[in-house]
Amino acid sequence: MAKSPEDEHPIKAFGWAARDSSGLLSPFHFARRENRDDDVSIKVLYCGVCHSDLHLLKNDWGVTNYPIVPGHEIVGVVTSVGNNVKKFKAGDQVGVGVIVGSCRSCENCEQELENYCPKMIYTYNSHSFDGEKTYGGYSDKIVVDQHFVLRFPDNLPLDSGAPLLCAGITIYSPMKYYGMTESGKHLGVVGLGGLGHVAVKFGKAFGLKVTVISTSPRKKEEAIDRLGADAFLVSSDPAQLKAAMGTMDYIIDTVSAIHALAPLLGLLKLNGKLVTVGLPNKPLELPVVSLVLGRRMVGGSNFGGLKETQEMLDFCAQHNITAEIELIQMDDINKAIERLAKADVRYRFVIDVANSLK
Repeated sequence: MAKSPEDEHPIKAFGWAARDSSGLLSPFHFARRENRDDDVSIKVLYCGVCHSDLHLLKNDWGVTNYPIVPGHEIVGVVTSVGNNVKKFKAGDQVGVGVIVGSCRSCENCEQELENYCPKMIYTYNSHSFDGEKTYGGYSDKIVVDQHFVLRFPDNLPLDSGAPLLCAGITIYSPMKYYGMTESGKHLGVVGLGGLGHVAVKFGKAFGLKVTVISTSPRKKEEAIDRLGADAFLVSSDPAQLKAAMGTMDYIIDTVSAIHALAPLLGLLKLNGKLVTVGLPNKPLELPVVSLVLGRRMVGGSNFGGLKETQEMLDFCAQHNITAEIELIQMDDINKAIERLAKADVRYRFVIDVANSLK
């Protein structure tokens, strides 16, 4: 007979879980494993609420295995470490992002691209190699192999730094890989949500001219005054689109809704690059003529490996980059998920786990 989540392991744990596709979260008792030689035990302090949490809670992607404890933007403090762990000790500030395991031996892992390992283990809604179910950061503690634990820089705020572990690396990785970091170049950012607002900040830190491209004119003031964008383009206004044609070197598209790519490709210069990081649930139409006539390219990217994620955190600490957050109590999570579904958040919810999980 299968053991209950509470009896699966020796260390008692507590969090909030959803039991079915209503996605409603409620208190949940479960257990974590004891430290193995390479493990780091972490007390969770803060956890960001990512858009993929919403999709997985409601089984939008058809892969949810209930009960589910979401959360993969985790910041905490080390409570104990296994015998082989040298780079972390009790009391250290650490982060855990989207994955907690990979095969460590495939070509992608050998290039420190664990985020493309075919056998990667997600921080929640996944199973480790020995069949143990993974539960995320909407909980009081987590135990993670040291390879997948990140050093959290001392001068980075823990709460507003948490979303960098998913939103931050999802933007930083493609910018580095596709060479979208050349100072003085012009970057378009499509969508001003959890990912987009971080893209504006990275763009400015790399010395780019940044234009926010949005369907929502009311976000203009915020984009320019609060986030530091240089310009704002309303994508539903044909006159504005026409005036901006052929002016951008790079575009990072963070939108997950179905949307037209043709107008965006028209904004690119010769050799321009459009990189998408959103996950629309239906295929988008690709106007190949625009690629051919402008020698343009379209690419994609999926978060980042551990080495690059550490590099990103250090870059953020150096440039004072954090997410704009709304700090919430654990009890407010269902209301927050509801608001997230309506895009009613500026720009990321973060749960104050340590102070509100009772």
